[in-house]
Amino acid sequence: MQCAIADTPEEAANRRARAELMQKMGARLKKHDWTQAEAASRCGVTQPRNNDLLRGRVSRFRLDALVNIATALGCRVRVDLDGG
Repeated sequence: MQCAIADTPEEAANRRARAELMQKMGARLKKHDWTQAEAASRCGVTQPRNNDLLRGRVSRFRLDALVNIATALGCRVRVDLDGG
């Protein structure tokens, strides 16, 4: 039996959006010479939560939480819609 990553196209789109946001925030965090504690503080999360973010554990974050973290880092989040 195969395990599906997402059961619906909506879930797949949500997962892709979270993964992309996490990847971009992780890259931004890695550019700085912050300790883990400082990075977590700047993100407004705990160190274990920051570790989840840096390791790309998508299932542990809701999209709104990621937007809040990105905003805490001084990022502006934009949403693009493709299709008709």
